[in-house]
Amino acid sequence: MDFNFLVSGLIIGFSIAAPVGPIGVLCIRRTLAEGRLHGLVSGLGAATADAIYGCIAAFGLTFISDTLAQQQAWLRLLGGAFLIFLGVKTLLAKPSEKSPLEKRIGLLGAYGSTFFLTLTNPLTILSFAAIFAGIGLGSAVADYSSATLLVFSVFTGSALWWLILSGTVSLLRKKVTPKVLRWINRFSGAIIMSFGVFVLISLFV
Repeated sequence: MDFNFLVSGLIIGFSIAAPVGPIGVLCIRRTLAEGRLHGLVSGLGAATADAIYGCIAAFGLTFISDTLAQQQAWLRLLGGAFLIFLGVKTLLAKPSEKSPLEKRIGLLGAYGSTFFLTLTNPLTILSFAAIFAGIGLGSAVADYSSATLLVFSVFTGSALWWLILSGTVSLLRKKVTPKVLRWINRFSGAIIMSFGVFVLISLFV
């Protein structure tokens, strides 16, 4: 087992998660509105999807990657529509207190929504394939143990970014008043909607 795969996977997972897109906006907004745990769980949903795509690239599952590439129009349609739905829901959301039961359900929804959004982005598998090929990992993963270590480290690297982001944003949470939070909801909802509209427009360009 080559621990170079561990370091490489950590870097890949962190670097793919770090660019601020719709998932990052959702994570920030949920951390401010619901707390650090909601933000972290949202990020872990994306990290899980990243690990799945990393698994496809690391194990050389070309059939799955080809199928995803062929169905990318439908995946983008689903992802774009879901982004618009989340954007509208976020924009109209009002700050409110939730019971422990509602929070537990909310954690599952937070995880599932970001997992779905990341999984419906076929460009993610292309990003992994390009990075693996660029640093020579595509041909270097010769056994299952190395591939498994690589996938695990990709998940860990991605999760590390979401832990840092949610932890940093949570430090500001106590300073956010309900009025400010309403504006954050409107702003982040508009951004998420714009991402969804952009995805749908890209289907026809």
